[in-house]
Amino acid sequence: MSDESQSRPRGQDFESSLDKSDKTVAAFEHTSKGVMDHIQKALHGNPTLVPVIVLVMSVIVFGFIAGDRFFSAFNLTLIMQQVSIIGLLAAAQSLIILTAGIDLSVAAIMVLMSVVMGNLAVSFGVPTFFALIIGFAGGGAAGFLNGLMVTRLKLPPFIVTLGTWNIFYALNLWLSGAQSIRSQDIDANAGALKFFGEAFNIGSARITFGSILMIVVFFALWFLLNKTAWGRHVYAIGDDKEAAELAGIRTDRTLTQVYMLAGVVCAIAAWSSVGRIGSISPQAFYEGNLQSITAVVIGGISLFGGRGSILGALFGALIVGVFQSGLKLAGVDVLWQVFAVGWLIILAVSIDQWIRKVSA
Repeated sequence: MSDESQSRPRGQDFESSLDKSDKTVAAFEHTSKGVMDHIQKALHGNPTLVPVIVLVMSVIVFGFIAGDRFFSAFNLTLIMQQVSIIGLLAAAQSLIILTAGIDLSVAAIMVLMSVVMGNLAVSFGVPTFFALIIGFAGGGAAGFLNGLMVTRLKLPPFIVTLGTWNIFYALNLWLSGAQSIRSQDIDANAGALKFFGEAFNIGSARITFGSILMIVVFFALWFLLNKTAWGRHVYAIGDDKEAAELAGIRTDRTLTQVYMLAGVVCAIAAWSSVGRIGSISPQAFYEGNLQSITAVVIGGISLFGGRGSILGALFGALIVGVFQSGLKLAGVDVLWQVFAVGWLIILAVSIDQWIRKVSA
């Protein structure tokens, strides 16, 4: 055997050196989660849970403060009546906010369509059925205009709807001549416009068809968003539009459809509003835009889009109604009712930010 072969290291020498190497496996450090971490995770997975808890606690607290008057069937159904219009606007607003947008024109679309329906049916003698169909088509067209400018012109939804809010409000005044349509004229020429203001009694509870309409619309939209492919596309766009496009979702078409559907819901709210207030005024529900956003935010729908349940907006509207009713029965001035709702909004956004840390 040559010297070269003797100097060459043997295979078992390598193996023996490997035996002496560190064989520990890399592992992530496991940290024990506290109670607050589990709560945070649970709320992240069930965004509607927060408004439900707040609603239940509000009912209990104001029940103690206001006494039996608050828990009366008449008062509880009255709260449903009072939030029925804002609830429908919140449903329309929820569709937009789920896509990470915002719509400042929902109330203006609603009032414009009520003026259109009223003028056609009362002033021009158009059959009520056709006046309603034209109103629904007009609501869809108004939403289509918003969606077209957001998707085609690539303008921010806030700026687009801020502009159309002023446009629709000006059209309200022009079409109506800044004059209201009286309840007597509606009764005489188009009584069906006030259908959702009619009510039936169950014991001491007085339930309007407008309240039932609000609940039906919310559950129909919940089914659409949670049980159809279209609804999953809406959530995907709100979560990350670019990722949704890479996944093959036609984001611009879906966004336009969302705005159109929101416009139709506003037109439905227009029909319900006639029955609620008994007349048609071009200056009604002037603060409806902000009130709808309030209900959505308190309802746990994230302003950043892609997270939340549309049923949360229903609970959010009910929370505002409970607060206003409870504080009124307790003798609190209207000024402090608005003050309390303001703190509710800040608290709701703070909770949303805290919950979002889970996904981060």
